[in-house]
Amino acid sequence: MKCLIIDAVDPCIAEELGKVMEVTTVEKYPLTKAELKEIIAPYDALIMRVDPQIDAELIEAAENLKFIGVCSVGLNHIDMDAAKAKGLLVQNAPGLNGNAVAELTICKMLELARSTVAANNDVKFRHTWDKYKYMGSELKGKTVGILGFGRIGQRVGFLCRAFGMKVLAYDPYLPMEIFEKEQAQGTQTDPLFVLHNADFVTIHVPLTNETRNLVCKEQIEQMRPGAFVLNMSRGGIVNEKDAYEALKSGKLGGYASDVLEVELSEDSDINSPLFELDNFIITPHLGAQTNDAAYAIGQFIIGKCKAALGL
Repeated sequence: MKCLIIDAVDPCIAEELGKVMEVTTVEKYPLTKAELKEIIAPYDALIMRVDPQIDAELIEAAENLKFIGVCSVGLNHIDMDAAKAKGLLVQNAPGLNGNAVAELTICKMLELARSTVAANNDVKFRHTWDKYKYMGSELKGKTVGILGFGRIGQRVGFLCRAFGMKVLAYDPYLPMEIFEKEQAQGTQTDPLFVLHNADFVTIHVPLTNETRNLVCKEQIEQMRPGAFVLNMSRGGIVNEKDAYEALKSGKLGGYASDVLEVELSEDSDINSPLFELDNFIITPHLGAQTNDAAYAIGQFIIGKCKAALGL
């Protein structure tokens, strides 16, 4: 049997699966869809993260494929109907990167509150030293609104409480007793309650037809003046055009994201009008990029792959 690894994952995956099957790790990643299509046919297992898009055409080209191990949480980059029709098992790694993403959320929350990225750029690139330019705010005593209160959202809430923040949360699929257990004022039906009352709004939901443009002009208008928004989930949940206008007008105090609507792909350069704004900060979808999370995910995917292939 053969396994193809096409992204930066923990070395334990290649090491352990290499004991029971032939493992190939690509030298360059991420591959484009066309590049993966050219080489996928002989492989029984594919280990990846979120690139490239695995559509019906690529799945059809994967003649021997039986298992896709996704070393992340979201599956919106895979045509699950086509995979099911082929009898292809797709396994993600829910919850195992939760703390990594939650800690990055807190990191960005602090950066927004204290303008540390803009101040860093002033010193390093503009060669100015003006400690009076930026007046920040503290997290203590503020309210965080969490859209999506699963494992990551709950961990964010826990960390925010350590800073002395009040926690509001929205999740339509969560039993009310979980909100109470996690000491959050929760709602299953009214995201506007969270948006209207939070100083910081942080997003931890998957990208679906329901959540696309979940935060757009209409919702931003309901938020507190100068509120901060954080998106650690998927591009497309925040309408970037509306966020840009709100940042320019001062309606939003800042927007921090780990994702974009259009991330780097085979046919586009990475760019956005948001890049011109000091109150927008961005990282390249690295929420799960910690050694700790990668190892935990690797061990999980190894077990699932062996089980799927009967190894």
